[in-house]
Amino acid sequence: MSLINDLQWRYATKKMNGQKVPQEKVDYILEATRLTASSSGLQPYKVLVVTNKELLEQIKVIANGQAQITDCSHLLIFASWDNYTTENISKVFANVNKERGLPEDNMSAYKDMLLNVYTPRAEELNHAHTARQAYIAVGTALAAAAEQKVDATPMEGFNAPALDELLNLKEKGLHSLVLLPLGYRDTENDWLANLKKVRTPQADFITELN
Repeated sequence: MSLINDLQWRYATKKMNGQKVPQEKVDYILEATRLTASSSGLQPYKVLVVTNKELLEQIKVIANGQAQITDCSHLLIFASWDNYTTENISKVFANVNKERGLPEDNMSAYKDMLLNVYTPRAEELNHAHTARQAYIAVGTALAAAAEQKVDATPMEGFNAPALDELLNLKEKGLHSLVLLPLGYRDTENDWLANLKKVRTPQADFITELN
């Protein structure tokens, strides 16, 4: 039941106190995120970690002045691939074969199948798919943070094109999706901190088809 208790504890923290999160906890959250599931194991996204105060101030402006950006300890930025390409898919399979000590042409049939599915499709359709994969990782990061008793608030309220330009993400074939500040709640000044957690009742949320 520990995961349930952790998820009961977490909430979308609106006000953080600026306290530093120990690096080992940040590393744990990032490693859990790296190990999460993704379609065909492609992991079509990156996680950027921002601690530079000047850069955080610039991002805060892009994020409509939301205080968590500068009050947090570490800001995680989830950015997904703009598109599936022969290069980025092939790079994943090359790494898998290298790490497993297998021949370079191992799984070539599966790789070719993915290339035949993804590369002819419109970039917009592929980007929608890479974004969905990144959101799986965001969920894992939230759960890992809760386990470490680190507050984390997923945020979409920012100007993504402006952030992409600031961080030169387009040149890297990436597009920003979610900001995830990590830090600690300011219980005295966060109006949400002591309110009961409410979710859709199980009877309305779950449908069993027997």
